[in-house]
Amino acid sequence: MTRKQLNRYEIINKANAGVITVHEAAETLGLSERQIKRLKKKVAEEGAAAVIHKNTLKVPNHAIPQETADKILEIKRSEDYVQCNFKHYQELLSEHHGIDISYSALYGLLTAGGIKSPHTRRRFKPHRRRKRKPQAGLLLQVDATPFAWFKDDKKLYALHGAIDDATGQVTSLFITKNECLHGYFEMIRRTTENFGIPASLYADRHTIFQSPNKTKAEIDPKLNVNDTQFGRALKELEIGLIAARSPQAKGRIERLWKTLQDRLPVELAIRRIATIDAANEFLKTYIYAFNSVFAVEPEKADSMFRRAPETLNLDYILCVKEKRTIDAGGVFSFGGRSFKAVETYSSGIIPKNAKINILTDPRFGIKAEYRNIVFDVLPYVPPKRVKPRQEKEPAAPKPVPDSHYFKYGQKFAPKLTYEESDADMTTMLENIFLGRIAR
Repeated sequence: MTRKQLNRYEIINKANAGVITVHEAAETLGLSERQIKRLKKKVAEEGAAAVIHKNTLKVPNHAIPQETADKILEIKRSEDYVQCNFKHYQELLSEHHGIDISYSALYGLLTAGGIKSPHTRRRFKPHRRRKRKPQAGLLLQVDATPFAWFKDDKKLYALHGAIDDATGQVTSLFITKNECLHGYFEMIRRTTENFGIPASLYADRHTIFQSPNKTKAEIDPKLNVNDTQFGRALKELEIGLIAARSPQAKGRIERLWKTLQDRLPVELAIRRIATIDAANEFLKTYIYAFNSVFAVEPEKADSMFRRAPETLNLDYILCVKEKRTIDAGGVFSFGGRSFKAVETYSSGIIPKNAKINILTDPRFGIKAEYRNIVFDVLPYVPPKRVKPRQEKEPAAPKPVPDSHYFKYGQKFAPKLTYEESDADMTTMLENIFLGRIAR
Protein backbone atom coordinates (compact mmCIF):
# COMPACT_ATOMS: atom_id res chain seq x y z
CA MET A 1 0.00 0.00 0.00
CA THR A 2 1.06 3.53 -0.67
CA ARG A 3 1.25 6.14 2.08
CA LYS A 4 -1.88 7.80 0.70
CA GLN A 5 -3.85 4.54 0.78
CA LEU A 6 -2.56 3.71 4.27
CA ASN A 7 -3.63 7.13 5.58
CA ARG A 8 -7.08 6.74 4.05
CA TYR A 9 -7.46 3.29 5.65
CA GLU A 10 -6.60 4.65 9.11
CA ILE A 11 -9.08 7.54 8.84
CA ILE A 12 -11.90 5.23 7.73
CA ASN A 13 -11.15 2.85 10.59
CA LYS A 14 -11.42 5.75 13.09
CA ALA A 15 -14.73 6.71 11.52
CA ASN A 16 -15.99 3.14 11.86
CA ALA A 17 -14.82 3.08 15.50
CA GLY A 18 -16.67 6.36 16.26
CA VAL A 19 -13.47 8.26 17.06
CA ILE A 20 -14.28 10.88 14.43
CA THR A 21 -17.46 11.78 12.62
CA VAL A 22 -18.22 11.29 8.93
CA HIS A 23 -18.04 15.05 8.44
CA GLU A 24 -14.56 15.24 10.03
CA ALA A 25 -13.33 12.26 7.94
CA ALA A 26 -14.63 13.92 4.74
CA GLU A 27 -12.80 17.18 5.51
CA THR A 28 -9.58 15.32 6.37
CA LEU A 29 -9.53 13.21 3.19
CA GLY A 30 -11.03 15.87 0.88
CA LEU A 31 -13.92 13.61 -0.08
CA SER A 32 -17.68 13.98 0.11
CA GLU A 33 -19.61 12.56 3.07
CA ARG A 34 -21.40 10.19 0.68
CA GLN A 35 -18.05 8.77 -0.45
CA ILE A 36 -16.91 8.36 3.18
CA LYS A 37 -20.05 6.32 3.94
CA ARG A 38 -19.33 4.02 0.98
CA LEU A 39 -15.70 3.56 2.11
CA LYS A 40 -16.80 2.79 5.69
CA LYS A 41 -19.04 -0.01 4.41
CA LYS A 42 -16.36 -1.48 2.10
CA VAL A 43 -13.63 -1.34 4.74
CA ALA A 44 -15.91 -3.08 7.21
CA GLU A 45 -16.53 -5.86 4.65
CA GLU A 46 -13.21 -6.16 2.76
CA GLY A 47 -10.70 -4.62 5.08
CA ALA A 48 -7.63 -2.78 3.68
CA ALA A 49 -8.32 -4.00 0.11
CA ALA A 50 -11.26 -1.57 -0.07
CA VAL A 51 -8.98 1.49 -0.31
CA ILE A 52 -6.72 -0.02 -3.01
CA HIS A 53 -7.70 0.81 -6.61
CA LYS A 54 -8.84 -2.19 -8.62
CA ASN A 55 -6.48 -1.36 -11.55
CA THR A 56 -3.42 -1.48 -9.30
CA LEU A 57 -0.73 -3.81 -10.74
CA LYS A 58 -2.68 -4.08 -14.00
CA VAL A 59 -1.08 -2.97 -17.32
CA PRO A 60 -3.04 -0.08 -18.89
CA ASN A 61 -4.60 -0.66 -22.30
CA HIS A 62 -2.63 2.22 -23.82
CA ALA A 63 0.69 1.15 -22.31
CA ILE A 64 3.63 0.32 -24.60
CA PRO A 65 4.04 -3.46 -24.89
CA GLN A 66 7.21 -4.71 -23.25
CA GLU A 67 8.33 -6.30 -26.53
CA THR A 68 8.05 -2.93 -28.32
CA ALA A 69 9.84 -1.13 -25.49
CA ASP A 70 12.72 -3.61 -25.64
CA LYS A 71 12.95 -3.20 -29.41
CA ILE A 72 13.08 0.62 -29.08
CA LEU A 73 15.92 0.40 -26.58
CA GLU A 74 17.80 -2.15 -28.72
CA ILE A 75 17.57 0.02 -31.85
CA LYS A 76 18.71 3.10 -29.96
CA ARG A 77 21.80 1.29 -28.67
CA SER A 78 22.77 0.14 -32.18
CA GLU A 79 25.74 1.76 -33.92
CA ASP A 80 23.66 3.69 -36.46
CA TYR A 81 21.43 5.40 -33.87
CA VAL A 82 23.71 5.87 -30.88
CA GLN A 83 24.47 9.52 -31.78
CA CYS A 84 20.87 10.35 -32.69
CA ASN A 85 18.98 12.82 -30.50
CA PHE A 86 15.59 11.87 -29.05
CA LYS A 87 13.44 13.96 -31.40
CA HIS A 88 15.22 12.72 -34.52
CA TYR A 89 15.03 9.16 -33.19
CA GLN A 90 11.26 9.50 -32.81
CA GLU A 91 10.99 10.49 -36.51
CA LEU A 92 13.27 7.64 -37.65
CA LEU A 93 11.29 5.05 -35.65
CA SER A 94 8.15 6.03 -37.51
CA GLU A 95 9.84 6.26 -40.93
CA HIS A 96 12.02 3.14 -40.93
CA HIS A 97 10.56 0.82 -38.26
CA GLY A 98 6.84 1.65 -38.24
CA ILE A 99 6.81 2.47 -34.52
CA ASP A 100 4.72 5.55 -33.63
CA ILE A 101 5.34 6.85 -30.13
CA SER A 102 4.91 10.25 -28.52
CA TYR A 103 7.98 12.24 -27.59
CA SER A 104 7.13 12.27 -23.86
CA ALA A 105 6.65 8.49 -23.80
CA LEU A 106 9.88 7.95 -25.75
CA TYR A 107 11.78 10.32 -23.46
CA GLY A 108 10.55 8.49 -20.36
CA LEU A 109 11.36 5.08 -21.85
CA LEU A 110 14.88 6.02 -22.92
CA THR A 111 15.80 7.81 -19.72
CA ALA A 112 14.42 4.91 -17.65
CA GLY A 113 16.64 2.64 -19.73
CA GLY A 114 19.74 4.67 -18.81
CA ILE A 115 20.08 6.39 -22.22
CA LYS A 116 20.87 10.08 -22.24
CA SER A 117 20.48 12.50 -25.12
CA PRO A 118 23.83 13.19 -26.86
CA HIS A 119 23.07 16.92 -26.75
CA THR A 120 22.31 18.79 -23.58
CA ARG A 121 20.16 21.88 -23.77
CA ARG A 122 21.92 25.07 -22.81
CA ARG A 123 20.27 27.72 -20.71
CA PHE A 124 18.06 29.99 -22.77
CA LYS A 125 19.64 33.38 -23.42
CA PRO A 126 17.08 35.93 -24.57
CA HIS A 127 18.31 38.28 -27.29
CA ARG A 128 16.80 40.26 -30.09
CA ARG A 129 16.71 38.42 -33.41
CA ARG A 130 16.44 40.08 -36.76
CA LYS A 131 12.90 39.85 -38.09
CA ARG A 132 12.35 37.41 -40.94
CA LYS A 133 11.78 38.70 -44.44
CA PRO A 134 8.05 38.84 -45.23
CA GLN A 135 8.19 36.86 -48.51
CA ALA A 136 9.95 33.73 -49.68
CA GLY A 137 12.76 34.36 -52.17
CA LEU A 138 13.63 37.85 -50.95
CA LEU A 139 16.81 36.71 -49.21
CA LEU A 140 18.74 33.45 -49.10
CA GLN A 141 21.52 32.88 -46.58
CA VAL A 142 24.34 30.84 -48.14
CA ASP A 143 27.43 29.26 -46.65
CA ALA A 144 29.50 26.05 -46.49
CA THR A 145 30.61 23.95 -43.51
CA PRO A 146 33.32 21.26 -43.28
CA PHE A 147 32.32 18.12 -41.38
CA ALA A 148 32.89 14.34 -41.31
CA TRP A 149 29.55 13.41 -42.89
CA PHE A 150 30.30 9.73 -43.58
CA LYS A 151 30.33 7.05 -40.90
CA ASP A 152 33.65 5.32 -41.63
CA ASP A 153 35.41 8.31 -43.17
CA LYS A 154 36.87 10.85 -40.77
CA LYS A 155 37.84 13.19 -43.59
CA LEU A 156 36.10 16.59 -43.63
CA TYR A 157 33.91 17.39 -46.64
CA ALA A 158 32.31 20.77 -47.35
CA LEU A 159 28.51 20.94 -47.44
CA HIS A 160 27.28 23.97 -49.43
CA GLY A 161 23.75 25.12 -48.69
CA ALA A 162 21.17 27.88 -48.91
CA ILE A 163 18.22 28.60 -46.60
CA ASP A 164 15.34 30.98 -47.22
CA ASP A 165 15.17 33.74 -44.61
CA ALA A 166 11.37 34.04 -44.63
CA THR A 167 10.34 30.38 -44.43
CA GLY A 168 13.44 28.53 -43.18
CA GLN A 169 13.23 26.24 -46.19
CA VAL A 170 16.50 24.67 -47.34
CA THR A 171 16.60 25.36 -51.08
CA SER A 172 19.67 23.26 -51.91
CA LEU A 173 22.50 21.19 -50.43
CA PHE A 174 25.65 20.00 -52.22
CA ILE A 175 28.82 18.28 -50.94
CA THR A 176 32.33 18.71 -52.35
CA LYS A 177 35.81 17.90 -51.08
CA ASN A 178 36.47 21.55 -50.17
CA GLU A 179 34.59 24.83 -50.10
CA CYS A 180 34.86 25.87 -53.74
CA LEU A 181 33.30 27.77 -56.62
CA HIS A 182 31.89 24.56 -58.15
CA GLY A 183 29.97 23.81 -54.95
CA TYR A 184 28.33 27.24 -54.88
CA PHE A 185 27.52 27.06 -58.61
CA GLU A 186 25.72 23.73 -58.07
CA MET A 187 23.93 25.24 -55.07
CA ILE A 188 22.58 28.07 -57.27
CA ARG A 189 21.68 25.60 -60.02
CA ARG A 190 19.62 23.38 -57.70
CA THR A 191 17.94 26.37 -56.06
CA THR A 192 16.94 27.75 -59.47
CA GLU A 193 15.64 24.39 -60.68
CA ASN A 194 13.69 23.60 -57.49
CA PHE A 195 12.36 27.00 -56.38
CA GLY A 196 13.42 29.71 -58.85
CA ILE A 197 15.83 32.65 -58.98
CA PRO A 198 15.99 34.51 -55.62
CA ALA A 199 16.17 38.28 -55.27
CA SER A 200 19.39 38.39 -53.19
CA LEU A 201 21.96 36.32 -51.31
CA TYR A 202 23.43 36.92 -47.86
CA ALA A 203 26.97 35.52 -47.63
CA ASP A 204 30.24 36.05 -45.80
CA ARG A 205 33.28 37.85 -47.25
CA HIS A 206 34.96 34.78 -48.73
CA THR A 207 37.05 35.50 -51.83
CA ILE A 208 34.66 33.31 -53.83
CA PHE A 209 31.97 35.97 -53.36
CA GLN A 210 34.01 39.17 -53.64
CA SER A 211 37.55 40.34 -54.26
CA PRO A 212 39.68 40.94 -51.16
CA ASN A 213 40.46 44.39 -52.59
CA LYS A 214 36.82 45.45 -52.59
CA THR A 215 37.16 47.10 -49.20
CA LYS A 216 40.11 49.11 -50.51
CA ALA A 217 38.08 50.09 -53.57
CA GLU A 218 35.35 51.50 -51.32
CA ILE A 219 37.97 53.85 -49.85
CA ASP A 220 39.83 54.60 -53.08
CA PRO A 221 37.41 55.04 -56.03
CA LYS A 222 40.35 55.04 -58.48
CA LEU A 223 41.11 51.41 -57.65
CA ASN A 224 39.45 49.16 -60.22
CA VAL A 225 38.31 45.80 -58.81
CA ASN A 226 36.86 43.12 -61.09
CA ASP A 227 34.01 40.85 -60.03
CA THR A 228 34.77 37.29 -59.03
CA GLN A 229 33.42 34.47 -61.18
CA PHE A 230 30.57 33.96 -58.68
CA GLY A 231 29.82 37.69 -58.56
CA ARG A 232 29.76 37.83 -62.36
CA ALA A 233 27.28 34.91 -62.48
CA LEU A 234 25.00 36.63 -59.93
CA LYS A 235 24.95 39.78 -62.06
CA GLU A 236 23.96 37.78 -65.13
CA LEU A 237 21.13 36.20 -63.13
CA GLU A 238 20.20 39.60 -61.63
CA ILE A 239 20.73 38.40 -58.05
CA GLY A 240 21.91 40.87 -55.42
CA LEU A 241 24.75 40.04 -53.02
CA ILE A 242 24.93 41.26 -49.41
CA ALA A 243 28.19 40.71 -47.51
CA ALA A 244 27.88 39.83 -43.81
CA ARG A 245 30.49 41.09 -41.36
CA SER A 246 30.11 38.29 -38.79
CA PRO A 247 28.77 34.72 -38.53
CA GLN A 248 26.08 35.93 -36.12
CA ALA A 249 24.68 38.18 -38.85
CA LYS A 250 23.64 35.09 -40.83
CA GLY A 251 22.70 33.06 -37.79
CA ARG A 252 19.88 31.19 -39.53
CA ILE A 253 22.22 29.15 -41.70
CA GLU A 254 24.71 28.76 -38.84
CA ARG A 255 21.96 27.08 -36.80
CA LEU A 256 21.09 24.99 -39.85
CA TRP A 257 24.62 23.56 -39.86
CA LYS A 258 24.25 22.51 -36.23
CA THR A 259 21.01 20.68 -37.03
CA LEU A 260 22.41 18.99 -40.14
CA GLN A 261 25.62 17.94 -38.40
CA ASP A 262 23.42 16.18 -35.87
CA ARG A 263 20.94 14.59 -38.30
CA LEU A 264 22.54 14.09 -41.71
CA PRO A 265 25.33 11.62 -40.69
CA VAL A 266 22.65 9.37 -39.17
CA GLU A 267 20.52 9.57 -42.33
CA LEU A 268 23.52 8.67 -44.51
CA ALA A 269 24.61 5.82 -42.23
CA ILE A 270 21.14 4.23 -42.22
CA ARG A 271 21.14 4.20 -46.04
CA ARG A 272 24.78 3.00 -46.23
CA ILE A 273 25.79 6.08 -48.23
CA ALA A 274 29.57 6.57 -48.14
CA THR A 275 30.45 8.54 -51.31
CA ILE A 276 30.04 12.15 -52.34
CA ASP A 277 28.11 11.31 -55.53
CA ALA A 278 25.61 9.11 -53.70
CA ALA A 279 25.19 11.73 -50.97
CA ASN A 280 24.50 14.50 -53.49
CA GLU A 281 21.87 12.33 -55.17
CA PHE A 282 20.21 11.69 -51.80
CA LEU A 283 20.28 15.40 -50.87
CA LYS A 284 18.07 16.21 -53.88
CA THR A 285 15.06 14.72 -52.08
CA TYR A 286 16.20 14.99 -48.46
CA ILE A 287 15.67 18.76 -48.40
CA TYR A 288 11.91 18.27 -48.84
CA ALA A 289 11.69 15.87 -45.89
CA PHE A 290 13.77 18.29 -43.83
CA ASN A 291 11.58 21.26 -44.78
CA SER A 292 8.40 19.39 -43.84
CA VAL A 293 9.67 19.34 -40.24
CA PHE A 294 11.38 22.72 -39.84
CA ALA A 295 9.91 25.15 -42.41
CA VAL A 296 7.42 27.84 -41.35
CA GLU A 297 4.78 29.85 -43.16
CA PRO A 298 5.93 33.28 -44.45
CA GLU A 299 4.22 36.51 -43.45
CA LYS A 300 3.05 37.02 -47.05
CA ALA A 301 2.06 34.16 -49.32
CA ASP A 302 3.36 35.74 -52.55
CA SER A 303 6.74 34.27 -53.47
CA MET A 304 9.56 36.44 -54.79
CA PHE A 305 11.32 33.54 -56.53
CA ARG A 306 11.51 34.29 -60.26
CA ARG A 307 10.98 31.54 -62.79
CA ALA A 308 14.00 31.12 -65.06
CA PRO A 309 13.26 31.92 -68.74
CA GLU A 310 13.12 28.92 -71.06
CA THR A 311 15.87 30.48 -73.20
CA LEU A 312 18.21 30.76 -70.20
CA ASN A 313 21.03 28.21 -70.25
CA LEU A 314 22.44 27.92 -66.74
CA ASP A 315 25.44 25.96 -68.04
CA TYR A 316 26.74 29.05 -69.85
CA ILE A 317 26.28 31.25 -66.76
CA LEU A 318 27.40 28.99 -63.90
CA CYS A 319 30.85 28.43 -65.36
CA VAL A 320 34.28 30.08 -65.43
CA LYS A 321 34.68 32.80 -68.07
CA GLU A 322 38.04 34.23 -69.16
CA LYS A 323 38.96 36.72 -71.89
CA ARG A 324 41.08 35.72 -74.89
CA THR A 325 41.93 37.14 -78.33
CA ILE A 326 41.25 35.06 -81.43
CA ASP A 327 43.39 35.18 -84.59
CA ALA A 328 42.37 35.23 -88.27
CA GLY A 329 42.10 31.43 -88.39
CA GLY A 330 39.74 31.24 -85.43
CA VAL A 331 42.50 29.92 -83.16
CA PHE A 332 43.14 30.97 -79.57
CA SER A 333 45.41 29.74 -76.77
CA PHE A 334 44.13 28.62 -73.39
CA GLY A 335 45.86 26.72 -70.61
CA GLY A 336 49.05 26.29 -72.59
CA ARG A 337 47.24 24.69 -75.54
CA SER A 338 45.67 25.90 -78.77
CA PHE A 339 42.01 25.57 -79.71
CA LYS A 340 40.01 26.43 -82.80
CA ALA A 341 36.45 27.77 -82.67
CA VAL A 342 34.03 25.82 -84.88
CA GLU A 343 32.39 28.52 -87.00
CA THR A 344 29.26 27.64 -88.96
CA TYR A 345 26.97 29.55 -91.26
CA SER A 346 24.21 29.61 -88.65
CA SER A 347 26.43 30.71 -85.76
CA GLY A 348 28.45 33.23 -87.74
CA ILE A 349 32.13 34.03 -88.04
CA ILE A 350 34.35 35.55 -85.37
CA PRO A 351 36.43 38.42 -86.82
CA LYS A 352 40.19 38.59 -86.50
CA ASN A 353 41.63 39.87 -83.18
CA ALA A 354 38.17 39.81 -81.56
CA LYS A 355 37.87 39.55 -77.78
CA ILE A 356 36.02 36.36 -76.84
CA ASN A 357 35.00 34.65 -73.60
CA ILE A 358 36.33 31.16 -72.91
CA LEU A 359 33.74 29.10 -70.99
CA THR A 360 34.99 26.16 -68.92
CA ASP A 361 32.90 23.76 -66.85
CA PRO A 362 32.98 20.02 -66.03
CA ARG A 363 29.60 19.60 -67.73
CA PHE A 364 30.62 20.69 -71.24
CA GLY A 365 34.38 21.20 -71.16
CA ILE A 366 35.56 24.26 -73.13
CA LYS A 367 33.51 26.56 -75.35
CA ALA A 368 33.98 30.02 -76.88
CA GLU A 369 31.47 32.88 -76.59
CA TYR A 370 31.29 35.93 -78.85
CA ARG A 371 28.43 38.43 -78.66
CA ASN A 372 26.28 35.98 -76.61
CA ILE A 373 26.78 33.26 -79.26
CA VAL A 374 28.46 30.08 -78.00
CA PHE A 375 30.82 28.19 -80.33
CA ASP A 376 32.14 24.67 -79.97
CA VAL A 377 35.91 24.35 -79.95
CA LEU A 378 38.33 21.66 -81.08
CA PRO A 379 41.95 21.05 -80.08
CA TYR A 380 44.31 22.60 -82.64
CA VAL A 381 47.92 21.65 -83.29
CA PRO A 382 49.74 24.56 -85.00
CA PRO A 383 52.22 23.60 -87.76
CA LYS A 384 55.87 23.57 -86.81
CA ARG A 385 57.89 26.50 -88.02
CA VAL A 386 60.86 25.51 -90.25
CA LYS A 387 63.90 27.79 -90.11
CA PRO A 388 65.24 28.96 -93.53
CA ARG A 389 68.30 27.00 -94.72
CA GLN A 390 71.53 28.99 -94.59
CA GLU A 391 74.25 28.49 -97.27
CA LYS A 392 77.53 27.24 -95.85
CA GLU A 393 80.80 29.02 -96.68
CA PRO A 394 83.40 26.92 -98.60
CA ALA A 395 85.78 25.14 -96.27
CA ALA A 396 89.44 26.23 -96.22
CA PRO A 397 91.94 23.76 -97.80
CA LYS A 398 93.46 21.34 -95.34
CA PRO A 399 97.16 20.39 -95.45
CA VAL A 400 97.96 16.84 -96.55
CA PRO A 401 99.43 14.72 -93.72
CA ASP A 402 102.90 13.22 -94.24
CA SER A 403 101.56 9.68 -93.99
CA HIS A 404 99.27 10.16 -97.00
CA TYR A 405 100.41 8.28 -100.13
CA PHE A 406 100.19 11.51 -102.13
CA LYS A 407 103.26 12.59 -100.19
CA TYR A 408 105.28 9.87 -101.93
CA GLY A 409 105.45 12.03 -105.01
CA GLN A 410 106.72 15.09 -103.25
CA LYS A 411 110.22 14.61 -104.64
CA PHE A 412 108.74 14.63 -108.14
CA ALA A 413 106.17 17.34 -107.44
CA PRO A 414 107.14 19.07 -104.21
CA LYS A 415 104.64 21.89 -104.69
CA LEU A 416 101.59 19.60 -105.05
CA THR A 417 98.46 20.48 -103.01
CA TYR A 418 94.74 19.90 -103.24
CA GLU A 419 94.51 23.12 -105.19
CA GLU A 420 96.32 21.69 -108.28
CA SER A 421 94.36 20.93 -111.46
CA ASP A 422 93.28 17.47 -112.61
CA ALA A 423 96.07 17.37 -115.24
CA ASP A 424 98.74 18.06 -112.68
CA MET A 425 97.22 15.39 -110.43
CA THR A 426 97.48 12.85 -113.26
CA THR A 427 101.10 13.76 -113.94
CA MET A 428 101.90 13.37 -110.27
CA LEU A 429 100.40 9.89 -110.14
CA GLU A 430 102.27 8.85 -113.27
CA ASN A 431 105.54 10.03 -111.80
CA ILE A 432 104.86 8.16 -108.57
CA PHE A 433 103.83 4.81 -109.95
CA LEU A 434 105.73 4.78 -113.28
CA GLY A 435 108.84 6.05 -111.65
CA ARG A 436 108.76 3.26 -109.04
CA ILE A 437 108.20 0.63 -111.72
CA ALA A 438 111.10 1.96 -113.69
CA ARG A 439 113.37 1.58 -110.68
